[in-house]
Amino acid sequence: MRVAIAGAGAVGRSIAGELLENGHEVLLVDKAPTAISVERVPQAEWLLADACEITSLDEAALQRCNVVIAATGDDKVNLVVSLLAKTEYGVPRVVARVNNPKNEWLFNEAWGVDVAVSTPRLMSALVEEAVSVGDLVRLLRFSHGDANLVELTLPEESALAGTQVGEVQWPQDTSLVTIIRGNRVLTPSQEDSLEVGDELLFVAAQAREGQLEDLLSVRREDSED
Repeated sequence: MRVAIAGAGAVGRSIAGELLENGHEVLLVDKAPTAISVERVPQAEWLLADACEITSLDEAALQRCNVVIAATGDDKVNLVVSLLAKTEYGVPRVVARVNNPKNEWLFNEAWGVDVAVSTPRLMSALVEEAVSVGDLVRLLRFSHGDANLVELTLPEESALAGTQVGEVQWPQDTSLVTIIRGNRVLTPSQEDSLEVGDELLFVAAQAREGQLEDLLSVRREDSED
């Protein structure tokens, strides 16, 4: 997979290193000569250019990229890069860094953003995830389809503890994608049972989050005769 990263600062270089370790082809683009540190990520391609300029993106051959990551420290730049990547070059996947949480509402499909990553929001979500049992925690927002990546740790009082995945009537527009059980990461099958303490990760429409939380967290009262 070919990935272009706009912004070769600490964030961009860190992402590049991770992607290179996983066998991907990475191009780092930055207009600041001081940011071009080839020795820090020698396996990557480097381009000294303004990622907001069409001529620069032509030189970067953005049309050959599977993913573009707008990772600069300037939200305006990240929005422009995202829009150009999607509309001018048809990049299938555009991921953008949100620096100021007040600007998060802008990072959507209209600006070409498929996934917006807000560091403050992600950090607060991880704190919530670490201390919350039975509460739905939103980890990541996807622009397409108004969907989010959400997590819930199955509490002791859940009615679904011991229930097989295939027996659960999940809300519409939700999908269970991963079960984290201790040190194991499970791809859920219809026969897998849900256990107390399981960390369940879903992709869910925002409108269904409340239904999903109610389904997982509340033990149904036994019906009276």
